[in-house]
Amino acid sequence: MTKWYRENAPISAENLTDEWMRLKRGSVTRRHFLGVTGLGLAAAVLARQPGLFNSTAYAEDLGTTMSLATWPNYHDPATFEAFTAATGVAVEVNVFGSNEEMLAKLQAGGTGWDLFVPTNYTISTYVKLGLIDPLDMAKVPAFSQATESARFTSEGAIDGTTYALPKNWGTTGMAVNTSKIKTKITSWKDFFEVAMTEADGRAMVHDYQLTTIGSALVSLGYSFNSIKPEELAKAEELLIKVKPHLYGINSDYQPGMRATDAWMTMCWTNDGAQLNRDMPEIAYILGTDGGEIWTDFYAIPKSAANKPAGYALLNYLMTPENAVKEHIANGAPTTDSRVLALLPADVTSNKIVYPDEASLTKLEFGAAVTLTDPARAELMARFKSA
Repeated sequence: MTKWYRENAPISAENLTDEWMRLKRGSVTRRHFLGVTGLGLAAAVLARQPGLFNSTAYAEDLGTTMSLATWPNYHDPATFEAFTAATGVAVEVNVFGSNEEMLAKLQAGGTGWDLFVPTNYTISTYVKLGLIDPLDMAKVPAFSQATESARFTSEGAIDGTTYALPKNWGTTGMAVNTSKIKTKITSWKDFFEVAMTEADGRAMVHDYQLTTIGSALVSLGYSFNSIKPEELAKAEELLIKVKPHLYGINSDYQPGMRATDAWMTMCWTNDGAQLNRDMPEIAYILGTDGGEIWTDFYAIPKSAANKPAGYALLNYLMTPENAVKEHIANGAPTTDSRVLALLPADVTSNKIVYPDEASLTKLEFGAAVTLTDPARAELMARFKSA
């Protein structure tokens, strides 16, 4: 230990800089840094490091590891590497294919997640079941409600209390390899018909009842969110009919599409943008007959073991300079006008990412009832086991 620390004398600017550089290199722990420098002074310096530290968000001991539950192909690994370099906290990423799976894990307990990514329609259920915490907004100073689009973010708050902050929004459409499939596909009705004909053995649907059942319902002229028994019966009939023709039932469909083992798939915006960027022959299509529009959020489970690190990562991800890198990498549109202003023109002009308003008019946000409706869950189970 240095003499100035042993005697508890005020730290000099030179020594503070030295300790800061040691922390950045990983030579010392964050606990050591805060202990040596003094929390107040350290916080003041760290708050001037954009997107790294904040006196409120990082005031607690963050530990060395944290766990994030999220979706396939949804983050830039460099984001977590930068967060680890800045905080010393390693991020373990757990990937899930459906909100139903996430809900079941949380209800079973012991997930180990410190932050997770639920979709808009699930948040009210998580609140009702007491599975997520109200957010302490003082710990997320990088977030700006004033710059968020209310259209995409309102479901993060219940009765005036904020439980989740928006990651991004998007749509559920179809990715079609136009070098393999020559039929022009414009609707979900087309999708299911081509799956049984030209794309026989080459089509994929999600392992996710909301979108698989919802898209089947839309193809038949029903609401994406229907729970009417007679309409669900028709959707099940269609899905059972198409199943022998499918290449797979999987929410992580990029590998199959990239290898051209699959020629078309149900697809989310971000995957559609990534696939089209790397393989321009893969088009992303929104159904003219309807479908889903969604927002994904970040929330902290009530059972989180390392809530300080959960808040730290959340604040890091809400910082526009960090968020913009995520949006460029994963291809999903932002809800935050601060981030939108930082995005390059080739992203904001991309119609996959930011489609015309007219193409969004028939799309529906998922309804809360679909998450826990037993008839939908049983239908999906029968479809998968058929």
